[in-house]
Amino acid sequence: MNASPTRVAGSESAIDVRGVTKSFSGKVAVNGITLRVGKGEIFGFLGPNGSGKTTFMRMLCGLLTPDSGEGTCLGYDILREQARIKLQLGYMTQHFSFYEDLTIKENLEFVARVYRIRDRKRKVREGLDKLGLTGRSNQLAGELSGGWKQRMALSACMLHEPRLLLLDEPTAGVDPKARRDFWDEIHELAAAGLTVMITTHYMDEAERCHRIAYLSYGDLLAQGTTREVIEQAGLTTWLVEGGDLFSLASNLRRLAAVEQVAAFGNCLHVSGGAAGPLLDQIKPFQVEPYRWRPVPSSLEDVFIHLMQRKKDNFS
Repeated sequence: MNASPTRVAGSESAIDVRGVTKSFSGKVAVNGITLRVGKGEIFGFLGPNGSGKTTFMRMLCGLLTPDSGEGTCLGYDILREQARIKLQLGYMTQHFSFYEDLTIKENLEFVARVYRIRDRKRKVREGLDKLGLTGRSNQLAGELSGGWKQRMALSACMLHEPRLLLLDEPTAGVDPKARRDFWDEIHELAAAGLTVMITTHYMDEAERCHRIAYLSYGDLLAQGTTREVIEQAGLTTWLVEGGDLFSLASNLRRLAAVEQVAAFGNCLHVSGGAAGPLLDQIKPFQVEPYRWRPVPSSLEDVFIHLMQRKKDNFS
């Protein structure tokens, strides 16, 4: 699969790195990544746990120094100007990282002091109001639900008006309504010129990104729009309904040309590489009471396909 970087037409570069590599104890966590993200773009990072997504983001924001490679983030050198980069970005970590025994307002006031923001009281009021936190401003952060913690964290990340927002699985454990509201806010921020890089395991969230990249155990295997990544994978997928699907799935998984058999409600998705060999092997099963039809491969199908191509480099 071609994983070469795709230029964003008519877009100024916010991130432009080449050959970025990082190892820990002799194990390569990020292996020679070359990537470009345009200003105002929402860029999604996909991959299994331990694939290097968070390590790469930490190198971008100056928390880790690459072993090799070069490039810029927000126009600053990622090797020599890390302090300047930190002042220009907001980083929302995977786990809630604020003081649970302080109120929402007190947490925001603390962040405003850290960044030495002028007119702190006004900025905190605006931050509370923008994300609908004003009515809860005196509530302890530790008492908030996942969705409200997420809003508070996003508000804190935006207080100093960053040019780049790094979000590390920000919606894990958040209900669907809160996730949709969160994404509406992200698209509004991007429309105003903010660049967003986000890691996620939710396929519907990946499809909300302008472009995505798939990282598997340190290697960048694919990048582009959702449609481009699906097309590059070269998967063929059939949908099957009817009959004893559990028994059918067991039989299909024994076929050499079948890569995946996944249950989706009252049907199966059956995927493989080349269309011809796959059809030849499933043809004996295309009889009553089963109903078969070809369908477009989903991003989840591609995710599993790419995941199966690489083994954990830390195992």
